[in-house]
Amino acid sequence: MTTGSRTRLLAVATGAALLSACSDTPSSSSPPRAEATVPSAPPAAPSSSGSPGTPDLSKPQTIVSGLEVPWGLAFLPDGSALVSERDKGDILRIPVGGGDPEQVYKIAESESGGEGGLLGLAVSPTYAQDQFVYAYYTAADDNRIVRFKLTDKTPTVIFDGITRGSRHNGGRLAFGPDGMLYVGTGDASDGEQSQDPKDVNGKILRLTPAGKPAPGNPTAGSPVWSMGHRNVQGLAWSADKKMYAIEFGQDTWDEVNIIEPGKNYGWPEVEGKGDNPKFANPIVQWRTDDASPSGAAIAGDTLYVAALKGARLWKVPLDGSYKPSASFEGEYGRLRTVGIAPDGALWLTTSNRDGRGDPSSGDDRILRFAAS
Repeated sequence: MTTGSRTRLLAVATGAALLSACSDTPSSSSPPRAEATVPSAPPAAPSSSGSPGTPDLSKPQTIVSGLEVPWGLAFLPDGSALVSERDKGDILRIPVGGGDPEQVYKIAESESGGEGGLLGLAVSPTYAQDQFVYAYYTAADDNRIVRFKLTDKTPTVIFDGITRGSRHNGGRLAFGPDGMLYVGTGDASDGEQSQDPKDVNGKILRLTPAGKPAPGNPTAGSPVWSMGHRNVQGLAWSADKKMYAIEFGQDTWDEVNIIEPGKNYGWPEVEGKGDNPKFANPIVQWRTDDASPSGAAIAGDTLYVAALKGARLWKVPLDGSYKPSASFEGEYGRLRTVGIAPDGALWLTTSNRDGRGDPSSGDDRILRFAAS
C-alpha cells in the first residue's frame, strides 16, 4: 500500500482536520500524540473475553499516532488503556476519552532485538483491590513475567526461565474467566521444546496471579496447560468460557485452535490440520502469507484476529461454521494486537515500525471501531 492511499484512509477515519495534524512522518524521537477523543467508558472488562455488541468496522477512528511498535494492550478499571512499546520498554497510558499518551512505567531490564522486547500486558481482575499490572518481556538471558503497581520503582519477577530467541518469544498474557493468568510462549526457534512436557517453551501456561502453577492444571505442580505450539500470540475466551488461541505457522499454515487442558497441538510434528489422532486439529487455518496472526479478541459471537504479514483483520464466526472473512486488506499495513475496550469498541494496533513493515505517516497507530 502506498503512503498516499494510507493518508486518504486516515482522512476518512478522522476527518480533514486530523489529517493536517498527521502530515509528517514521526521520527523515532517524536512523542506519540492523541488524534481523537472518544466517549467516556464504563468500568472495564478483560479485553480478551467475550463482550456484547458488534464493532462497526466501517467507521475507523485513529486514537493515537506516532507509537513505536505497540505490542501489549490492556484496560484499567477507569477505562484508560495501557500500551507497551516493544523496543523502548515503555508502558504508556491513554486517558479515558482519549488524549496524549503518558509514560507511566518502564521495564528497564527489557532487551529488544529480533522479536523480543516488552511484549504482553495484563491487568489484574482484582485491580481495584491490588492495583497489579503484569508484563511479559525479554531479558538478557530469558523471557520473564513481572507484576507491579504503577507506583513501584522495580517490578517483581513472578515467572522466568522461558527460553529467549531472536524469534518466537510468544509473549501474550491474559486473565481467563477463572481468574488465572494464561501465558502464550514460543518455541524460540527450537521446535523440540514444544513436545517436551517439562519445558515451558512452545506451550500455553496457566498460572496463579502470584506466578505459581495453577491448581487444576493437567499435571499437578506444572504450569503447562497445553503443548505442541510454535508461537502463541493471541488468547481469547467466548461468553461460554471456551478458550481460543492463535498460532504462527512456519511455511504453510497459521492456526486458530480451541484450547483444552492437556491437549497436544502438534508442532513440530504437524503444521495445520493433520490425520494423527495424537494431535488436536485447528478449527481454522490460513496460508502464512494471508495471516501471520498475532492478537485476538472476541466481541459477541465473533473472534477477531490481527494479521501481520497478511495486513488484515480476520473475523471468525463462532457459530460452528468457523468460516473466516477479512477486513482492511492492506489498508493499514501490519496489524499486531486487537482488544475489546470497556465500552465494547474494538481497538486495533499497527506494527509497521517493527523492522518488517513499511511505515507511513502516523505509524504506528491505534484505531478504534465503536460498538453498534
